[in-house]
Amino acid sequence: MNRHSRSTLFLMEQLIVTAVFAICAAACVRILVASYFMATQSRDLSNAIIATENVAECYRAVSGDIDEIANMLEGTIMDDGSGILFFFDSDWQKCDEQSSSFVMTLSYERHDAGPTKLSIGEVSIEKSNGDVIISIPVAASALHGFYPYGSLGEAYE
Repeated sequence: MNRHSRSTLFLMEQLIVTAVFAICAAACVRILVASYFMATQSRDLSNAIIATENVAECYRAVSGDIDEIANMLEGTIMDDGSGILFFFDSDWQKCDEQSSSFVMTLSYERHDAGPTKLSIGEVSIEKSNGDVIISIPVAASALHGFYPYGSLGEAYE
């Protein structure tokens, strides 16, 4: 009888150790999956920032000339003429609309009145499911350079 109780005790101990190990393994898998998703989001945000800065700098460099930006960056001008669309695949390479995972939109509004001839726009990037990753405003003047911040009366030089 003494031998039977020892084997039962050994089996109980093994079951408890296995259960603790399974719980720890599940926690580790959960942490690894969460870190994978965080790394993917971080990579997408970094690439989105680079793409939006590229378009914003081109917008400022050509003083808001949409046709020139579309030619330089190989974008598609929207049907209503209110902006330009850029399509990216999951590796952030430019692609066509059907195979795109991300859509960057440059929308703009030109104000030709006044001494600055200010052109105001917004660059935003969305995932194919509609979630906005980043959105930044941009402004350019045909006469005085660009305005990254501050009052519109002071040109940034």
